[in-house]
Amino acid sequence: MKINLHWKLTAFFCSAVMAGLLLGYFYLSSHLTAYLERDLHADMKHQIALTRDFLETHISDRMGLPDAQAIAHRMGRELGLRVTIVAVDGKVLGDSDLDDAALKAVENHAGRLEIKKALDTGWGVSKRYSYTLKKYLVYVAAPFSSGHMAGVIRLAMPLADVEVFEAGPVKIAAAALLLVFILSLGFTLLVAVIVSRPLREMSVVARAMAAGDFSRKPSIRSRDELGDLARALTHMSEEVRDKLRTIAREGARLDAVLESMSEGLMVVDEKGAILLMNASLRKFFLISGKVDGRQVAEIIRNSAVVDMVTRLVSGGERLVSREVLAGLPEEKVFRVNAVQVRVADKLEGAVLVFHDISELRRLEKVRQDFVANVSHELRTPVASIKGYAETLLSGAMDDPQALKEFLGTIHHNSDRLVNLINDLLDLARIESGKMKMTLLPMDAVLVVRKCLDILENAIEAKRLSVTLDFLGILPKVLADEARLSQVFLNLLDNAVKYTPEGGRVVIKAIPGEKNIRFEVSDSGIGIPEEDLPRIFERFYRVDKARARDVGGTGLGLSIVKHIVAAHGGDVAVHSKVGQGTTFSFTLPSSADFF
Repeated sequence: MKINLHWKLTAFFCSAVMAGLLLGYFYLSSHLTAYLERDLHADMKHQIALTRDFLETHISDRMGLPDAQAIAHRMGRELGLRVTIVAVDGKVLGDSDLDDAALKAVENHAGRLEIKKALDTGWGVSKRYSYTLKKYLVYVAAPFSSGHMAGVIRLAMPLADVEVFEAGPVKIAAAALLLVFILSLGFTLLVAVIVSRPLREMSVVARAMAAGDFSRKPSIRSRDELGDLARALTHMSEEVRDKLRTIAREGARLDAVLESMSEGLMVVDEKGAILLMNASLRKFFLISGKVDGRQVAEIIRNSAVVDMVTRLVSGGERLVSREVLAGLPEEKVFRVNAVQVRVADKLEGAVLVFHDISELRRLEKVRQDFVANVSHELRTPVASIKGYAETLLSGAMDDPQALKEFLGTIHHNSDRLVNLINDLLDLARIESGKMKMTLLPMDAVLVVRKCLDILENAIEAKRLSVTLDFLGILPKVLADEARLSQVFLNLLDNAVKYTPEGGRVVIKAIPGEKNIRFEVSDSGIGIPEEDLPRIFERFYRVDKARARDVGGTGLGLSIVKHIVAAHGGDVAVHSKVGQGTTFSFTLPSSADFF
């Protein structure tokens, strides 16, 4: 159960006050009782002194004490005390509380303590039970004389009266102390409330700060320690608020950096559990859902990555770097750099950075293939030229028939080299963006007809049927005429080459809202489905032996793709083996630009 501070302070101070008051009460009661007794004894001494003077005067005047009983009764009434007159031999001569008959039956008082002390020392005091009056009494006795010792005068007061007399001041003292205690209680409660109120206010402010509310400030303006504490709390609130804002800004920046990183990032603790994983890494491995606190092996099912994490968190290695091949969702290659995180030389976890180098490795392979293909494509005509030239030099040039045939072969291979080099240069210029193109509105039908005129002999030689399927009035396209001719010529040339005799070639144009789609279809041999994704790569041939027989550099479709892309269009291919192939591409309509 929670106890407020002001109640604790009240209880503490009240306990201290109560202890002090109790000590004061016992001290006062004991000393007051002793003082009252001394005062009572002094008063009784004074009374008995007066009584003794009266007796001595009376004896002097009457020459004896013939009526002691009457004198005792008279003095008892006037003093309000029991008065007893005792002879020297102990005989009771008079008693204010006894009648004459009872007086005769009273025993001798010579053995009474106060009588004996009075006769011996001149003063006697005692407390005892009176069997005559059946009560406790306080006795004070003193001798009286008239030239010689005449007897003892004794005054007696009931002990109950003495106790009542003594109890009065004690009760007054107790009441006064109780009043002081009540006043102290109220004052202590007031002080406790005044002291605890600012502390309670600062406690509320502190709880608000803990909940993230830094708008509340203590309203204490005093110059004492509580004021210093309130000002310190206000300063701390402002400092904590500024620090939290700084941390929030830094956290937002860090989150932005992590989310914008193309590299994958993963942070694990000293037990190998995941603490953080950015969006790029989630995308690499198709990870969704909560990953915090889970083991790496549960999230990334790659033995190489799990092994790297194990080696780091086990303390075996501080830095690990290797290439990791991931097969899902698609084959990728990552360069993973991992390092331990240490604080005061204590292992706190590890950080792993995943660099996707799949494209780099693909480009390296493309470069290697390109060098190999170019070398192969150049070596074949060069070797042919060199072989025929050596044959001519060795004597075949003397044979007119052989000379003409060999020179024709040399000329053919030279043209092949020139075409290959020109295609390579065109492809390099297109890819580098250095090829200049003049985009003008033009009639694509005229361009197609010019290309068909160039291929007329090859078409007639294979007796192919060529159909132009243009629906309605075809809008003009925005294109570079030379490059558009190159696209149509490459596609039509391939259609003619790979379509058997008597086949057909269809050229279609389908207008759209913003562009025009062109299709070049043939009834040729077709392309296997597994070769379709690579058909636009440089030097890629479906059937290398047959492709070389029909001629070509292996760069035509790659050039087509890049030229169409430079015009803002795209290229697609659909084919079935034995049924034919359809190449399609789009070009922007000139009407969309004017």
